[in-house]
Amino acid sequence: MKVNCIPFQETGYFSKLICDYLNEDQHLEPFFNRLPILQNFDAQIAEKQANYDSAHRNVLTSAIERQYVGFNCSEPTRKNIESLSSNTTFTITTGHQLNLFTGPLYFLYKIISTINLTKKLRQEHPNYNFVPVYWMATEDHDFDEINYFNYRGKKIKWNINANGAVGRLRTDGLDKVFEVISQQFGVTTNASELKSLFEKSYLEHTNLTDATRYLANELFGDFGLVIVDGDDSQLKRLLVPFAKKDIFDNIPHEQVTKSISALSSVSQTYKIQVNPREINYFYLKDDLRERIIEKSGSYYINTTDLKFSKSGLENELETFPERFSPNVIARPLYQEVILPNLCYIGGGGELAYWLELKAYFDNLGVTFPMLLLRNSALVIREKQYEKMERLDLDSSDLFLTQTSLVNKKIRKISNIEIDFSSQKRHLEKQFQELYQIAEETDKSFLGAVKAQEVKQKKGLDKLEKRLLKAQKRKLKDHVIRLTELQNVLFPNQSLQERQLNFSELYLQYGKDLIPQLMEILDPLANGFLILRH
Repeated sequence: MKVNCIPFQETGYFSKLICDYLNEDQHLEPFFNRLPILQNFDAQIAEKQANYDSAHRNVLTSAIERQYVGFNCSEPTRKNIESLSSNTTFTITTGHQLNLFTGPLYFLYKIISTINLTKKLRQEHPNYNFVPVYWMATEDHDFDEINYFNYRGKKIKWNINANGAVGRLRTDGLDKVFEVISQQFGVTTNASELKSLFEKSYLEHTNLTDATRYLANELFGDFGLVIVDGDDSQLKRLLVPFAKKDIFDNIPHEQVTKSISALSSVSQTYKIQVNPREINYFYLKDDLRERIIEKSGSYYINTTDLKFSKSGLENELETFPERFSPNVIARPLYQEVILPNLCYIGGGGELAYWLELKAYFDNLGVTFPMLLLRNSALVIREKQYEKMERLDLDSSDLFLTQTSLVNKKIRKISNIEIDFSSQKRHLEKQFQELYQIAEETDKSFLGAVKAQEVKQKKGLDKLEKRLLKAQKRKLKDHVIRLTELQNVLFPNQSLQERQLNFSELYLQYGKDLIPQLMEILDPLANGFLILRH
């Protein structure tokens, strides 16, 4: 694959907050720990070593080993798991929902970014070991967000009634999805491999957690990826002291609220990604996952008849820590408490809410990780690139809104000048003379002159728009080819990586897909990659 790169900031697909973070805006320094550059990892390692409870390593290793029972653990992954018990081993982590068949394409980019950063760090710091971790969001309950994937513009969906944490859902009904993809994928060798992967993942495992672990392990196990499920009683016992500070002292609510206010004072245009609750934990049991709510000193489980006194809930937490499930605010802290983690890799939306959390981490004495924007990429096939050349398109042109793209190209290829700027300048010069006349005669005449200038400028704007519209009709064929190409590369006017499933690329590239991406994606490139094949 041939690689080109454009800055994230120039794509138009990243928020002002993330662009300011990438631009190292000094006003954001209170909201992160260290910038994710190689020379900063020495200090991050030292801080994590000082603050991380080394006793957690044996608990972590034991829990992960137990989670892998019954799975084919590759030699690189096995060695990485064993190394976690050493105080010279650290993790680089990404997380993702349990989307059906990986969901959007960027699932691959997240994990590859994570694996590739550990490779770079091993070269830079040979005295330490670095383990790539995929944190499965098994406790999420937003089933409608994960029960489908897109294939060639159509949604392939798993239809069941679902309650509770998605990781605990039985895989019943996925045989129907398998029938659909068996028809859609075709009969090529690559198609057979994909169908086999789906079948072994979802039809040979009884719950979504195990199915997703199998799938991710098959795709990335040879690269040493370690998969962690936080829905684990051993691991959650380590979280108990921090959960108490949330549930009974409301520290995250207080600290994150202050951080949100401080972020807003930096820029009122920053979009706040998540808002904290007074209690940032759910009660989790069987197929139940509901918010814990405090009222007048008692603790209620939302939409149920369950009720606890303060001492009763504290006893429940001590006895059954697995029944307490962190929400989007508490989960990052959980991750950093149990993992010897240095850096979190995520998308723009994820990093936006992580930037709300540093003061909360500081208050609880937990090291805040470095935050790295994951790789993003647009894959352009050779025939599509040839169309781009015929249309005289640059890669950056594709990121324009469709209206802006069409207008730009029509103005460029039209044999008529569709720009009345010179006429407007000439008009302004004429009106300057009228203003002088008005000054010398009756100043009340100035308002009439100004109104006439505005009217005539608006008239020129309308004429320019009508001329552009007329040229679009005249060059209709070019407009159609232009929009069709952009619609293919940016489905639903969105980034390809947010719409496509990896299966579409796998059908073309087969087993070479992930190794090729592994060779190309540089987690520290700080740009949006254009991959031409």
